[in-house]
Amino acid sequence: MTFQDIFKSSFLENVASISLLDMALTILLSFALGLFIFLVYRKTYRGVMYSSGFGVTLIALTMITATVILAVTSNVVLSLGMVGALSIVRFRTAIKDPLDIAFLFWAIGAGIILAAGMIPLAVIGSVCVGVILLAFVNRAPHSRPYLVTLSCAGQQAEANAREFLAQRALRATVKSKTVVSGTIELNLELRLREDNTDFVNQLSEMPGVNSAVLVSYNGDYMG
Repeated sequence: MTFQDIFKSSFLENVASISLLDMALTILLSFALGLFIFLVYRKTYRGVMYSSGFGVTLIALTMITATVILAVTSNVVLSLGMVGALSIVRFRTAIKDPLDIAFLFWAIGAGIILAAGMIPLAVIGSVCVGVILLAFVNRAPHSRPYLVTLSCAGQQAEANAREFLAQRALRATVKSKTVVSGTIELNLELRLREDNTDFVNQLSEMPGVNSAVLVSYNGDYMG
């Protein structure tokens, strides 16, 4: 093997397999789509504590996926090796909100479609998904659910408190009940008739009711 044969290796031949224009367009468009996904995520976030790191991850995930797919589409052998390499990757981060999974798949899908050269499909599809999420996620519910935590001194106080809540709510469902040394702790899901929470003050002043706590309930606090 001569010195010239070394520089004729397949590794150096792959340097020019993707043009600089294709690289620039893929990176810029994937960044734009990732930024759009990030803005939709921030607008539709419904949790208690917003994580800016997850939003930045959506941008990076779109760009990384597009870059990887662009390399895979230019070399069949590389695509087989990439499948084997990615098959050993395991993600251990727990996804608490099912909507976050949709954003992750959206970012990955946008990167794949964009790198495959289907730019109109990636752009129009992302816009349609974003509009649908903005329309449905931010839509106000018919009746906002609440979670009430009661601490009662006895069974009679519990019965009076539940009767009081039944008169002021469309529905009151017991989610859990704990009894410790004569003290009863109740967790109830409420659907209020109107958005007025002054009844909690009256509830806490009832005989036998030690405390009453009202929190907004979205299904993440208790099963």
